[in-house]
Amino acid sequence: MDRRMDIQDTLNKEQREAVLHLKGPLLILAGVMSLILCLPALKQFFLYGLLEKGVNPWNIMAITFTNKAAGEMRERIDKMVGFGSESIWVSTFHSSCVRILRRY
Repeated sequence: MDRRMDIQDTLNKEQREAVLHLKGPLLILAGVMSLILCLPALKQFFLYGLLEKGVNPWNIMAITFTNKAAGEMRERIDKMVGFGSESIWVSTFHSSCVRILRRY
């Protein structure tokens, strides 16, 4: 059995649905303490979507509340994804809104 299936077997129903969701927008909402519980699902989402199903990295946006959390998320995504991870939009709510307002 491959590693992906082993990890998917450890996810709960909602996490598995998030990992396998590839059509249309997807919101994974996690509070401060629940982020630890969401990390396996997020990791599998990135690996499954990007590496196995060909989701374009520029179609992924990861937003958090603090610069520290955004930096940690960026580091983890870079390690997981490797090449192309710079196209994934990782930022805080504030910087995302400012970026959108400036662009449009």
